[in-house]
Amino acid sequence: MTSSFPKTFSEITLAGHRLRNRIVFGAHTANMSVNGLPGDQTIAYYVERAIGGAAMIVVEPMPVHPAAVLTRGNFRTSDDSVIPAFRKLTDSVKQHGAVVLQQLYHVGSHGDSDLSFHAHWSPSGGPSYHDSDGSHAMTEGEIEETIDAFVKAALRCQAAGFDGVEVWAAYGGLLDQFWTPFYNRREDRWGGSLENRTRFSREILDRIRRACGPGFIIGLAVSDEPGCPTALNRDQLTEIVAGLDEEGLMDYVTCGSGGYFDYGSLMPTFLYPERLGIELSSRLKKVVSHALVTAESHIRTPENAEITLGEGAADLVSIVRGQIADPHLANKARLGTPEDIRGCLSCNQMCWGRRSRDYWISCLINPSVGREAEWGGDRFEPAGNPQFVLVVGGGPAGLEAARVAAERGHRVVLAEASDRLGGAFRLAGEQPRRAQILDLIGWYQTRFEKLGVELRFNTYLEASDVASIGADVVILATGSLPQETGFQKAMPDRPSLDGIARGNVFSAESVMARQARLGKRVVLIDETGGWKGCGTAWKLAEQGHEVVLVTPDALIGKELQRTSADVPLRRTLSMLGVQFRTETSMESWQGNSATLVSHLTGKRETIEADSLVFSTTNIAANWLALELAELGIPFVEIGDGVAPRQAPYAFYEGRRAGMAIGAGEEARGGETPKISVA
Repeated sequence: MTSSFPKTFSEITLAGHRLRNRIVFGAHTANMSVNGLPGDQTIAYYVERAIGGAAMIVVEPMPVHPAAVLTRGNFRTSDDSVIPAFRKLTDSVKQHGAVVLQQLYHVGSHGDSDLSFHAHWSPSGGPSYHDSDGSHAMTEGEIEETIDAFVKAALRCQAAGFDGVEVWAAYGGLLDQFWTPFYNRREDRWGGSLENRTRFSREILDRIRRACGPGFIIGLAVSDEPGCPTALNRDQLTEIVAGLDEEGLMDYVTCGSGGYFDYGSLMPTFLYPERLGIELSSRLKKVVSHALVTAESHIRTPENAEITLGEGAADLVSIVRGQIADPHLANKARLGTPEDIRGCLSCNQMCWGRRSRDYWISCLINPSVGREAEWGGDRFEPAGNPQFVLVVGGGPAGLEAARVAAERGHRVVLAEASDRLGGAFRLAGEQPRRAQILDLIGWYQTRFEKLGVELRFNTYLEASDVASIGADVVILATGSLPQETGFQKAMPDRPSLDGIARGNVFSAESVMARQARLGKRVVLIDETGGWKGCGTAWKLAEQGHEVVLVTPDALIGKELQRTSADVPLRRTLSMLGVQFRTETSMESWQGNSATLVSHLTGKRETIEADSLVFSTTNIAANWLALELAELGIPFVEIGDGVAPRQAPYAFYEGRRAGMAIGAGEEARGGETPKISVA
C-alpha cells in the first residue's frame, strides 16, 4: 500500500472474490474481435491492464441476441463453440491477478441495421437514436426469448471462466427503455407501474443468479442524463436501483453519465468536468445495502480515484481511458511514482474516435494500444547494442522517439530549435480547457530527467551540424509549418488568396504562439475541421474578439464528430458570440474586409474585418532531410516532417523509430523504420 492513495489500494471483497485494489478497467468496446471471438489482439490488450495492476476487468459488451448487434467487432454468443476462445482470454487475465467479468448488453431500439440486418427490438416501438430506423415493439414471446438470451450468455461466460457478468442498463439500452415511460408505453405486465416496468430487469438478474449460482458476480451498469426531460431523473433511477438491491439481485452497480440524448457526456472529453459520474454514485451509495457502487465517467487519475473513495461516493472506481493511455497506471500509483503515469488527454480521438468509425480502438498518446500482441505490450526490452541517438525536433514524434530510445538504454540527445518542448502540440495545449496537453509535455520532461536524455534547446541544426555531432542514429522530427499563400483546398484552382499581400493575415499557430497582433474583428478560415481552427476561435472569442468562423464543411467541427465533442463545442462557440459560415470559402481579402462565397449558391458576402486567420493544411518542414540526403548522411524521418498529419501518427512513428534502434532494421535515407521486438 502507498500512503498517497490508501483508499485506492485497500483490498475489498466482491461476492466472495478478493479485489487487490479499488481500480476497475470498465467495459468499453475495443472492437478487436475476429469473427466475433477474442483473438491475440484482444487478449493482449486486456492482459496488459491486468499486468498493470487493475483489480477487476470488465470485458467489452457482448450482444446477447442478433437484435442487439451494434458494431463490426461485437463478440458473438450464439452457441457453446465460443467458449474455448473466451477461456483463453479469462485464463490469461486471471494469471496476472485480476478478476474478470463480461458485460452483457442489448441496445433495444438504438440498433444499427447496417451491422445487425435485424429489426431493432424495443418495449413499444419508436425511433432509433443511433440510426434513422424505427424499432419493433416486442411481443411477450420475444421478451421471454431475450431474457433467455441473457441467461444463456451468462452461462457461457461462466463456462468460459469469467468470474461474473455485468448487465447493461445504461445509456438508454433495452433495460433502461423498459424502466422509462418515454420508451415503455405497454399496458401489459411489462409496462405501466414501476413494478411492471422493472419486471424485465428483475427477471434477467434473478434468472442469471439462479442459473449461475452463488459466487458468480452480477453487476448492473446504469447512467443518468440530468436535464433530459424524457430520461429518468435521479430520484426515479435511485428508486429503481434501491428496489433491485433490496431483492439482492446484483452485487455491484456501476454509475456512468450520458446517453443517446446527451451523447457528449457519455464519454466526456475535456469539455466536461472531471468525476462526472460521482453525483449519481453518491446517491446510490446512500440507498444500497447489498451492492457495492462503482463510479465511472471522467475519473482519469489515481488522485481522482482517491478523492472519490475518500468522499464515500463509491466503493470502486472505473478508470477506462486513463488505463488505455497508461495500462500500468495502477502499479505506478501503488509503487509511489504517480508522476510516471502517462496522463489521458480526454480527447477521445483514437479510442472512441476510431470505435465510432468501427475500427479497433487505439490511443493518441499511446500507440501500443491495440498493438500489444505485436509489440510486446507497453513495455520495453533493453537494447542489446546501445547506440548514440540524435533526435532533431521536440514535437510529439521527437518526444516519443527520444523517450523510447532512452527507455531501451540508448544514449539520446534531443535538439530543439525553440526554447521549450512540444512544438505545435504545445500551442494546442494553450487553447481553452486543453492544459492536459501541457501536462503530457511535462511528463516527457520528467521522463527525460529520469532517463538521462540530454536536451539542447535553441539549437537549430544544419546538415553540417548533424554530421559533426557524430550520432550512430539520426532521427528527424522537424514537424511542419503553415503555408503562407492562403491556398484553400476547397478552391483548388486558386494557388493563392487574392489580396493576401494586403496584410493583417496570420496562421492559427501564430495566434496561439502570441505572435499575431489582431484587431477586434477576426475572420477565421478553418479547413481542418478540428481543434486547430475551432480551439483558436474559442480562444479569440474568450479574449473579446468578434469572430466569424468560416468552413467549407457542412458544419463547424466536422472532424470532431468522431469524438462526440462537436456539439458541446458549437454550443460553447455560440454562447461566446462566434458567427458561423458553413459550406463557404473566402474569395478575396481586402485588408480590412473579406469576401466570402457560398459553395451552395455562389452568393457572395462581404464582411468587415481587421484580421484574417488561417487554419489550413500545413507543409512539411523537411529541408534538413533534403540536405542530409544530398550529403548521403543516413537518417530516419518521422512525423509531420514526412507529411503534415494529426498528432496520433507522430506519436506512432516516434514509437516505431525508438523501438527499431538496435534491432538491425533501422531505416536509412528517410525511409520509414521497421519494427522488431524479438
